Amino acid sequence: MPVITLPDGSQKSFAAAVSVGDVAASIGAGLAKAALAGKVDGRLVDLSHVIDGDVAVEIVTGKHADALEIIRHSTAHLLAQAVQSIYPDAQVTIGPVVEDGFFYDFAYSRPFTPEDLVLFEAKMHELVSADLKVTRRVVPREEAIATFTALGEHYKAEIVASIPPGEDVSLYGQGDWFDLCRGPHVPSTGRLKAFKLMKVAGAYWRGDAKNAQLTRVYGTAWVDEAQLKAYLTRLEEAEKRDHRRLGRELDLFHLQEEAVGSVFWHPKGWTVWRTIEAYMRERLEAADYREVKTPQLLDRVLWEKTGHWDNYRSNMFIAESEERVLAVKPMNCPCHILIYKQGIKSYRDLPLRLAEFGSCHRNEPSGALHGLMRVRAFTQDDAHIFCLEEQINSETVAFCALLQSVYADFGFTDVKVKFSDRPPQRAGTDEQWDRAEAALRAAAAAAGLDVIPNPGEGAFYGPKLEFVLRDAIGRDWQCGTLQVDYCLPERLDAEYVRDDGTRGRPVMLHRAILGSFERFIGIVIEHYAGRLPLWLAPVQAVVMGITDRHAAYVQEAADFLKNQGLRVETDLRNEKVGFKVREHTLQRVPLMLVAGDREVESRSLSVRTRSGVDLGSLTLEAVADRIHSGVRQRGLATLEE
Repeated sequence: MPVITLPDGSQKSFAAAVSVGDVAASIGAGLAKAALAGKVDGRLVDLSHVIDGDVAVEIVTGKHADALEIIRHSTAHLLAQAVQSIYPDAQVTIGPVVEDGFFYDFAYSRPFTPEDLVLFEAKMHELVSADLKVTRRVVPREEAIATFTALGEHYKAEIVASIPPGEDVSLYGQGDWFDLCRGPHVPSTGRLKAFKLMKVAGAYWRGDAKNAQLTRVYGTAWVDEAQLKAYLTRLEEAEKRDHRRLGRELDLFHLQEEAVGSVFWHPKGWTVWRTIEAYMRERLEAADYREVKTPQLLDRVLWEKTGHWDNYRSNMFIAESEERVLAVKPMNCPCHILIYKQGIKSYRDLPLRLAEFGSCHRNEPSGALHGLMRVRAFTQDDAHIFCLEEQINSETVAFCALLQSVYADFGFTDVKVKFSDRPPQRAGTDEQWDRAEAALRAAAAAAGLDVIPNPGEGAFYGPKLEFVLRDAIGRDWQCGTLQVDYCLPERLDAEYVRDDGTRGRPVMLHRAILGSFERFIGIVIEHYAGRLPLWLAPVQAVVMGITDRHAAYVQEAADFLKNQGLRVETDLRNEKVGFKVREHTLQRVPLMLVAGDREVESRSLSVRTRSGVDLGSLTLEAVADRIHSGVRQRGLATLEE
């Protein structure tokens, strides 16, 4: 007689074993109609899953946090069925859920084309209209291998063969089609109504270039049409904001094959960089950080001591000189420990905060590189805090306040925090990890953070908080981190002298706010669609005259504003002023300053914003004050506001 405990704490008793779908129906017809799957004692299951004991049950509807994964996984199966309905000789391989959608890899005699996607999507809608029941059956491993082999599904047979002998496997069917899968899935194809196939790409079986080439079909799926439409609109807006395109149009930077994964910064882009660096340096100095600079090449022996050689070797660039193996540093933390170790440190010296705008290199796969967002050569706004264990809470509180303030200055106020605990591959003992995780949880609580669990995603040397900011079109970007590390100070023998004269080990807090300068600048460009706020704009204003006779005053006005510390250019071309205003507006210059006869006489400028707002004529001093005011506000308000 199963007793079912529901999320609100209420209980329902049943005289015999019951399915999750029956539990939903017993609560109400509306819930039964909306139900997609269930969660039994925290485990996702199909609605057909039978319960024969006392358990806690959640009914998964479209509003549930797990709904999208189930919908997308089921839609991947819908795609596979559609493809094999049109091309029976196509073999299905793997089809996982990914961010914002899913993909499925297929083996076929030729690559699929965009025209094929139209056919596949139409067939998927037919299968939805048929509302085919989705069923699950469990068979022995050997039977599954024989079944897929007989069907000519050699890839599926190979996947099943990798499962340990003697185990059972589950197959999911809809109509006369079935596939290998752990599930769960929606109860019928009619539940899948909001999807779109996005693109085709090449792939290799099991991701190995030595294996057969496959065709990958990407798709997206959502709970309803409104969510799908919002996502597609977001994609269109993201395309308009693409930092790579804006980087070219605004003459900020470029990338080319002669330096794969590295950035060529142009004068305007480097102005943005230097502005951010100067701002961060000011904030760090005010927070009592001490800036350092460390070498790029370090001996392999150091990386072996820290554990990077065993845990991070594949991401490191290696060089040799005079029979010594050197590595280009992928991160700055070991170097900061070496600085810490110069001279004896007392407990009175802690906390010691060492900061560096550190140049790092990581051997990212060329296929993973993406503009400024993922590069091989980058600069971190890195810092390490050496502190006593009892100082972890106060240092975390101070860091979180600094981070939130910095993000607000860049215009990011929607920030969430993930808690990433120990990964499968890691350095240190379980006791060290227990202490580090407990300390970081306590520190997060002290900082008033509402953290989201992110299991297994910690650094190999310690757990971390990941700070994720949301941009203007609703995309999430993980930027800042805070990591508690008991491991590296021990490996590199960092010590301090306690008040009783004995030696102790400092705790090392790894922290970053922006992450990498390159990636953060890319995020900022896309957040503002290139319309950078006054304090970041490489050119804050352009001064132009109506006719050539105003040229001398234009230069005088520009010189005055430059002497006020502002980034100002002149446009003395013999063009109509309307043409020049339009051109600089397209370049996202915040202010166009126009001089005519009246402005020359009154020593003023007519001020127009890039959004077309006419601010009237202002004296040169008032123009300078207006720009300085906008700079002081940073990302908290636009000039027009």
